[in-house]
Amino acid sequence: MSSEFQVSTLANGLRVVVAPLPKLNRAHVALWARVGSRFETRDDNGISHFLEHMIYRGTRRVPSAHAVNLAFERLGGSLYASTQVDHGIFSLSLPPESLDEATSLFGEVLTQPAFLDMDIERGIVMEEILEDVDDEGRQVDADNLSRALIYRDHPLGFTITGGEAHVRSFDEGALRRWHERHYTADNTVLAFSGAVDVEAALRLAERDFSGLRRGTRTMGEAPLHAQKKPRLQIVENVSSQTELRVCLRAFSEVHQLRPALDVLMRLIDDGMSTRLYHRLCDARGLCYDVSAAYDGYEDDGIIDVAAGVQHMRAAEVTREILAMFEELAREGPSADELATARRRIAWDARSMPDSAEETGAFFASGLLFDRFATPEQHVAELTAIGAEQVREAARELARPERLNVVAVGLLEDGEDVRLGDTVKGWAGAA
Repeated sequence: MSSEFQVSTLANGLRVVVAPLPKLNRAHVALWARVGSRFETRDDNGISHFLEHMIYRGTRRVPSAHAVNLAFERLGGSLYASTQVDHGIFSLSLPPESLDEATSLFGEVLTQPAFLDMDIERGIVMEEILEDVDDEGRQVDADNLSRALIYRDHPLGFTITGGEAHVRSFDEGALRRWHERHYTADNTVLAFSGAVDVEAALRLAERDFSGLRRGTRTMGEAPLHAQKKPRLQIVENVSSQTELRVCLRAFSEVHQLRPALDVLMRLIDDGMSTRLYHRLCDARGLCYDVSAAYDGYEDDGIIDVAAGVQHMRAAEVTREILAMFEELAREGPSADELATARRRIAWDARSMPDSAEETGAFFASGLLFDRFATPEQHVAELTAIGAEQVREAARELARPERLNVVAVGLLEDGEDVRLGDTVKGWAGAA
């Protein structure tokens, strides 16, 4: 495994990373920005996401969403965008011979939005919001509910889309101010990867993004947790299954136990042979699908176990998930588990150059959040983690004051009481 890349900084402060992968037949360019719901307030929640949609609507020269998409698609690519809690991404993957023309258009779209057809886009976003609510307008998305339960009034508990009233209130002035605040050189990273030449990519960056004003780096306020005991929220919703989220407040991306947490997550859910799927599905047949993920931020983090289960199994599934964490906290991983995790960590890093998108994301996210490392450094750090460090991370996590559980479904015939007893009675790994 050998990674080749170059990081440069333009005169305006924009950091540019170029990772050439000459064996690939496509080029990738992406702009990563520190923008998202964690930088918002109750009054403007959803503006980052709405701005993403409006950037798609074009410029004065390319004056519609259709014209923008057609221009990129004629060059062999498609414009992709997403807004997350603490970052936004715009990206293109396309034939390398189209990179010059596509980067010019990419820079224009991102730096010169005209905010056209706002009412049409407003309607699209409001349809998106409706996907997460029921017929009465109640929030029923388990992920949104779990974040609100954990973070309460902190922006990390906000939805990414915001509410319908917010979306109706945003005007061009508000969007321009948000764009000027977040899409600046100090607040973004530009990444080229795949079939790209370093010098050519840097010339494109200078040509098409040197006009970004420097701006300032956007920072979010760290959450202050006052939780003393487990929290549970049950939301009644007519459906065939209960959507269950068993969440543990975890560590930030820069916490000293973060590498051990990464290895721990490999042991929990990195294939159908690892602990979570084997315990709940293979060995007990309690659900069809279950997954675990870590959502990490600069100053906090969450482990989120998600499962769709029969209504009458919500308490039992929750007990099994918590018992899994207790066992890892008491006993740690086996030698075979740890060896398998290390092999898979190394293999994932070796295979990363097969994907221009994954390679670009690895370098861009590291620069954006000031945790830059090479793939070799990343693998060395994780494969050096031992069983006791993994056990320590699990022991720190398996505490009742870190537990937050959401169940969205029909918990009848006493299942709500059983789930409440399970959650509120959990003593952790003590």
